[in-house]
Amino acid sequence: MTQTTQPATNDSTVRLIDMVFPGDTNHHGTLFGGVALAHMDKIAFLAATRHGRAPFVTAASEKIDFAAPARTGDMIEASGRVARVGNSALDVDVELVAENPVTGERRLCTRGRFTLVAVKGPGTQLPLPPLTTERHGEPSAAPEEGMLRMVDMVFPPQTNHYGTLYGGDALKMMGKAAFIAASRHARAVIVMAASDRIEFASPIRSGEMVDLAARVLSVGRSSLRVAVDLRAEDLMTGERRQSAAATFTMVAVDREGRPSPFTR
Repeated sequence: MTQTTQPATNDSTVRLIDMVFPGDTNHHGTLFGGVALAHMDKIAFLAATRHGRAPFVTAASEKIDFAAPARTGDMIEASGRVARVGNSALDVDVELVAENPVTGERRLCTRGRFTLVAVKGPGTQLPLPPLTTERHGEPSAAPEEGMLRMVDMVFPPQTNHYGTLYGGDALKMMGKAAFIAASRHARAVIVMAASDRIEFASPIRSGEMVDLAARVLSVGRSSLRVAVDLRAEDLMTGERRQSAAATFTMVAVDREGRPSPFTR
């Protein structure tokens, strides 16, 4: 695989998608508020850092009201976009939406505004870049059917003694992206049947953002082939490079775990 380097997109909207598992929920089977806030704070940090190309810390958040719960088995989508930029601080509007992977029902769980401040240092350039576009409106729509874009961040516990992302954690991220893309396309109970081909091109370092793109390549009677591309992005410089690519076979199953033909 050929390694490529390119500048980051100027789009200030960043999207993180995760699954709600039992360990993330309370005794009612709904997502802990603290877990939801952690996702929102992470996406605010990524949106701020991608805009300002500086180290940021969260300074404050406005009152956050929860309108609807996210339940076990739901997908949760946190999206953040820069709303206001000052000399050394900026505001990021974040919304959290829950989605049933089988029915496609989407519910706005909460919205919030986070204020982040750039940490002054030799690499911090102030004032921060101005805001070029402002976007307001209703909850974000689901991405185009069969295509998925999502981000995440690499933290030290996910790295080896060289300070780079474990291959297994990279596969976990790509497998999750394949699952979400397949679920959104088929609206069925989906499991992974095979990882057909995996290629690693360059390491991903602690503190870098990973940008995943997944698309459905082909659809059979009860299976889909999903291609997943993983790029690493240096949040300080905006340098992006191809890091890994994989193709997964995902299968729709019934309650007994047997392949189930698609109904749509």
